[in-house]
Amino acid sequence: MTAGTADDDDVWIARLTPVDGDVAALLTKPLGLDVWERGSDHLVVMATELQLAELERRRLAQVDRLSTRNQYISRMQPDTAREDD
Repeated sequence: MTAGTADDDDVWIARLTPVDGDVAALLTKPLGLDVWERGSDHLVVMATELQLAELERRRLAQVDRLSTRNQYISRMQPDTAREDD
């Protein structure tokens, strides 16, 4: 792993629920998150383990790690073995 980059296993798709319930306030913070979805009470993001750990350490959000980026990509790719049937 080179400086400034994340190992694929250290990148997560995660659901963030702001501790104070304020999604808009969480979005204004310079956290460097890749936001995929915004709900009324949560965000779905792609972020490194370090970013997620910092959110937890600062008690900004409850973090639910849904899957690694690699797991997500594997699930979304078509199963070519079944398509040949």
